[in-house]
Amino acid sequence: MIKSDAIIVSAGKGQRLGGVRKKQFLSLGGKPILSHTLASFERCPLIRFILVVVGEEDLEYCLKEVIEPYHYQKVLKIIPGGKRRQDSVKKGIEALPEDTEIVVIHDGVRPFVTEEMIEASIEEATRSGAAVVGVPVKDTIKMATSDGIVLHTLERSSLWQVQTPQAFQASILRKAYFTPALEEMSVPDDATLVERLGIKVHLLPGSYSNIKITTQEDLMLAQLILQMASKSNGEER
Repeated sequence: MIKSDAIIVSAGKGQRLGGVRKKQFLSLGGKPILSHTLASFERCPLIRFILVVVGEEDLEYCLKEVIEPYHYQKVLKIIPGGKRRQDSVKKGIEALPEDTEIVVIHDGVRPFVTEEMIEASIEEATRSGAAVVGVPVKDTIKMATSDGIVLHTLERSSLWQVQTPQAFQASILRKAYFTPALEEMSVPDDATLVERLGIKVHLLPGSYSNIKITTQEDLMLAQLILQMASKSNGEER
């Protein structure tokens, strides 16, 4: 069996959401958002270990309020993150076991990731080296100047909204994160660094429900998604 390990990145400050508690620890359906995320990786049979990356000040809180109450057995380590998301991912990579073959990276505040998405990304990364999930954009996208003047309209049919999980062969990801020419670049996601190595990244279908909780509106939507999922499960039973 391929040795597939996950890095759950959850070291953000959550400033756009406001409040005294960081977004990853806010309650969603009676449990922390991060707990919902971890549950999908815990259940996925292709995941061997999970590394959770949080702020250094949150290590104890995460252990006591997120990991221990829900008895996650696959969580190998909780490690402190860095200033930027990519710094946190790099710390996660450094903490991986040496024999890791596939690395799956996921945002801690995407609680509706499914086992199917995780498995599909692992299988594609095993075949091709790099895979990300995403959805086609719904809105028309325009490129504009810094002062708000439209330059041109992009062709919507070729545009995707990229999500996580993103999965990579460990050797590729380590090369992307530890190549000196790339280390100082500021990038929006892990796939960008891999793309800059000249490696093709394969897109897989994600879900419009696989939202990243960043704002109050996102949290409201997440509560609705959870309610609908609970109702659907109840009807199935």
